[in-house]
Amino acid sequence: MSHVVLDDYLLRDLLSDESPTALRRILRTRNPATTNLYYLRLCRSVVASTAGALTGSWPDEARRELGRALVRLPDEIRVVSIRAIGFEMAELATNYGLSSLGAEAVASARTLDAPLYVHESDHGPRIHAAADAVGVTYRTVA
Repeated sequence: MSHVVLDDYLLRDLLSDESPTALRRILRTRNPATTNLYYLRLCRSVVASTAGALTGSWPDEARRELGRALVRLPDEIRVVSIRAIGFEMAELATNYGLSSLGAEAVASARTLDAPLYVHESDHGPRIHAAADAVGVTYRTVA
């Protein structure tokens, strides 16, 4: 089965069993993947956030439960090794003005020949433009 690369918001929703209908539909035919930096950003939100969009408004117990899910991330959620895509990330960052997070997202999707899905609140126009330029499908999910 092919993959779909999820941003940290969609990974959060998947791990907390609160996936929007559109994401559940996508995951019927594709395996989830994410990036090292999306994973890290979600972990940081769980550990340190008392404010913010990812988990800041969540009750403490819900954040702790998500933290436990992150620590035992299921094997079926693929994370592309940064070693495999580091050079491509550098090229994408340089050529398209992307952050490391954006470059990793596009490089991961390209390596997996997978679409990149981000929560609509996390839409990044530069990431979208770079994805389009290198032939990666980019979609937002409400």
